Amino acid sequence: MNVLHKMAEYGHEQVTMYSDPDTGLRGIIAIHDTTLGPSCGGTRMWPYASEDEALADALRLSQAMTYKSAAAGLNLGGGKGVIIGDPRADKTEALLRAWGRFVDTLGGRYLTTTDVGTTGRDLESVHQETDHVVGLDVTLGGSGDTSIMTGLGIYMGMKACAAHVWGDDSLRGKTVAMQGFGKVASHTAEHLLEEDARVIATDISQAALDKARSMGVKVVGADDIYDTDCDIFAPCALGGVINAETIDRLRCRIVAGGANNQLAVPEDGETLHRRGIIYAPDFLINAGGIINAAAEIGQPYNPDRSRQQTERIYEQMAAVLATSHKKEISTARAADLLAEQRLASVRQVRHVWRG
Repeated sequence: MNVLHKMAEYGHEQVTMYSDPDTGLRGIIAIHDTTLGPSCGGTRMWPYASEDEALADALRLSQAMTYKSAAAGLNLGGGKGVIIGDPRADKTEALLRAWGRFVDTLGGRYLTTTDVGTTGRDLESVHQETDHVVGLDVTLGGSGDTSIMTGLGIYMGMKACAAHVWGDDSLRGKTVAMQGFGKVASHTAEHLLEEDARVIATDISQAALDKARSMGVKVVGADDIYDTDCDIFAPCALGGVINAETIDRLRCRIVAGGANNQLAVPEDGETLHRRGIIYAPDFLINAGGIINAAAEIGQPYNPDRSRQQTERIYEQMAAVLATSHKKEISTARAADLLAEQRLASVRQVRHVWRG
């Protein structure tokens, strides 16, 4: 992969790679845009098939973080860290501390937190080597588990979409099919079940399926979820699951879930729009986690403030739906415009201020 070409294509400021032979660490940090503030995004640990695959993931995820923070009204830019390795076999305290030293070399341009393959306990090891960490446990002065607010934000986004489609934001009696049932999905499901929605789920993890069953959630096969009759299809695992093949199989009115980069290619958002399926842009409705983490930066963490800002995702989703309708464009494009307009306005202010 031509790294500089890809950076120019995505609009990145910086990509840094790190290797530590003593611990086996191989990692990448991608900083997309710091117009609004320091970049922030989780550290993902995954057994990527190649360095090119890991780099591509870091570039896409960090770009999405820029849009996520901009749309949420946060003073943060977009960044992402990826570690190449199997978190079940390769993760050690020494490796995590080496990652912390790597993060620290960027001097605060990148703030890290948890993501797929990393946990709050892992974050404590990273924090031994750097202060540029958010999302630590509340007992350590942090904002804690980001999945709780992420789940709330997805639920609020679903309700805004329901109001648009059915004229009522109640999800009582509605069927939600969740592709993936990790922590974020389970927190979303708690809100749905409390409102008497019907939840169907799948996951490749037996522990996740056991969790779903214990909550009263119906479980189906991993491939069957795409053909499930439902009102809302919720991608809540890895990205790229909304694509040319799966869109033909969807039997829903709304796509709204917690996974990042749900669309395999941007054109998939246009396809959903043409088919009359309302898409809740992932970076918009899954922003609860970054909102929660941002609530601890530069001030004591206040859970009430974090919850109030996360609940505003309902209003932001409603605004995107209104723009989509007015301009006759997809919700994916409308959400991009929301983020891009804020970035452009701040760049203009900075340009004027600098003279």
